Amino acid sequence: MAAIAGRTYPAVKIEIDSGRVAEFARAIGSDPADGVPPTYAAVYSLGVTAPHLFGDEDAAVDFAKLLHAEQEFEWERQPEVGETVVSRGRVASDVSRRGMRFVTFETDTTDEKGVPLCRSRALFVIRQEARPARAPARS
Repeated sequence: MAAIAGRTYPAVKIEIDSGRVAEFARAIGSDPADGVPPTYAAVYSLGVTAPHLFGDEDAAVDFAKLLHAEQEFEWERQPEVGETVVSRGRVASDVSRRGMRFVTFETDTTDEKGVPLCRSRALFVIRQEARPARAPARS
């Protein structure tokens, strides 16, 4: 498996659907009348781009060994219900150390005119093959 830092994935367009936004808002205890909750970025940003990473054979992400360790979002503005947004994912870094792989995955989301809306940054930790145990020290 080669490190895939710098790899980019195709853009994904998604409409901010009123029904899905309302369901999401209710699920997190928010009022759907307040518009698109900030955490809905998990749907239109990370949620539509991460499948590219996970389906990339070169990335070799094993779900059985995956931990979604961190997630953060930065917004220029919230999208509005009915708006179409475009999200593009990329691997910002891919490093291995001490039997674990740390993949930082970023997604930039814009409106259809290319004006920035949101940046998502996720850290995925993937356990690699276990090293053989050391023999006990002899006294």
